[in-house]
Amino acid sequence: MNTQGRIERSLDELYSDDHERADALLHGRRTGASRRGFLNGAGLAAMSATVGAAIPFAGDMPAGLLPAAHAQGAPPVPAPATKGPQPLDFPGKDKGLVVLGDRPLVAETPEHLLDEETTPLSKFFIRTNGLIPEPAGDAESWKFLVDGEVNQRLELSLGELKARFTPKTYRMVLECGGNGRSFFQPQARGNPWTNGGAGCAEWTGVPLDDVLKAAGLKDTAKYTAHYGADPHLSGDAKKDSLSRGMPIAKAMEEHGLVVFAMNGEPLPNIHGGPVRLVVPGWPASLSHKWLTRITIRDREHDGQGMTGTSYRVPNKPMVPGGKADEADFRILESMPVRSIVTSPANGARLPAGSRAVAMRGAAWAGDLTVSRVDVSIDFGATWIPTQLAPTRNRYDWSRWSVSVPLPSDGYYELWVRATDSAGKAQPHVAANWNPQGYGGNALHRVAVLVG
Repeated sequence: MNTQGRIERSLDELYSDDHERADALLHGRRTGASRRGFLNGAGLAAMSATVGAAIPFAGDMPAGLLPAAHAQGAPPVPAPATKGPQPLDFPGKDKGLVVLGDRPLVAETPEHLLDEETTPLSKFFIRTNGLIPEPAGDAESWKFLVDGEVNQRLELSLGELKARFTPKTYRMVLECGGNGRSFFQPQARGNPWTNGGAGCAEWTGVPLDDVLKAAGLKDTAKYTAHYGADPHLSGDAKKDSLSRGMPIAKAMEEHGLVVFAMNGEPLPNIHGGPVRLVVPGWPASLSHKWLTRITIRDREHDGQGMTGTSYRVPNKPMVPGGKADEADFRILESMPVRSIVTSPANGARLPAGSRAVAMRGAAWAGDLTVSRVDVSIDFGATWIPTQLAPTRNRYDWSRWSVSVPLPSDGYYELWVRATDSAGKAQPHVAANWNPQGYGGNALHRVAVLVG
C-alpha cells in the first residue's frame, strides 16, 4: 500500500511477508508493538471498524491473522476494486459459480452453494483440461476400448455396457487435485481454487473392476492409462489434453465406476457425457471424461499429467517458492481431509441479540473416513464437537451440524476443522508447499456479523 492508499499487492501476501507491517498499514498499529497492547487500544478500535463490529474474542486473535472478512473478499468488509474471478454464464449452471479460467474452462462452487446433501448438476464445479468436445449425437452408440495387458481386447458401446453389466449407484465426492491451491503462500501455479473444486453427486455406472475382469488382466498388468475425446487446447490431434492412470489395486476397488448417469440423469456433456470414469478419493483428473480408451500397462503410466510436478507432491518438504527436485516427487493419490462451512455463508448478518448460530457443512477425507469435525468461534482457542450424520456409502461426504452459543453481538469468525480416521487434522495454514499447489487443505473460516 502506498501513501495514497492504493493496494499494490494482495492482503494475503502482505500478511504473509510481514504481519506487523500489515497490521500497521491496515489498522494503524505501530510496528513492533505487542499484539495484546494493540488489541487493547486504538488498534482494536481500528480493526473493529474495518470488520464492521466489535470483536468479542479479540484477545484470542492470533498475531498476523488476516481476518476472514478481508481474506475472502466478501461482506461485511468491501473488497478492493480489482478484476477478480467472474461469475459463470453457462447453460444449466448456477450463476453463483465462479470462473477461475476460460481456456480451458474452470469454475468453482462457493462453499455456501454446497449446502445440499447431494450436489445438484447446476452447482457442480467444472474442470476441463482441453477443448470441450461436441455432445454425442447417439449416446448409446458411444464406444470405449480396453486394451494393453489384457487377455481379450474389449470394445463396448454404452448400450452394450448397460446390457452386459449390472450398474451401481453411489453418492461420492469428486475433488479436483488443486482444490485449496489459493491457500498456499507464495502462490502456486494453476487455477486459484479455494474449497469449491469439489462436489458430491449420485453417480450411476458399471463397476470398473467388472469391466477389467471381463477383459482379463494379465499377470503383467500394473497400471491403467486413460484417454478421452477432449482435444488438446492447441487443436493438435497428436497431443492428449490429459492422460492419467492409477495402480491396478485402485482400479479394482469396488467404488470405481464407468459412469453414464449423474443424479439420475444422463451424464451431461460438460461433465464428460455420455461416458466417463469416476475414481473416488483420488484427484478428479483420474476420473477421465468423454472416455474413449483404457490401456492396461506393465509399468507406471507416463502420460500427460503424470510426470514432472504435474499432479505430484514432494516427498521431502521444500522451501516455499524454491526450485523443485523432480526426482523427489511422488504421484498425488488419496486426497487430504477437508471440511467446509456451507451455512451460514461468509459475510452473513444475524439479527441483533442473536445468542446462537446454527452451523452446518460437509467434510471428506480421500480414501479415509472423517472421524470428527470441530468448530471454533474464538480463533481456535477452544473447539466444539459437531454432530456427524450417517453417510450413505463409502466416499460419501460427512454432513455435520452444530448450534454454537454467542456471548454478544459483534464480529465472529466461524472456523471448522476435520480429522480423518488416521488421526490427522486439517492444518491452520496450507502445508507442504509445492509448485503446483496440491493438498492445500487449510481449515475453512467464514466471517459473520451479529447485530
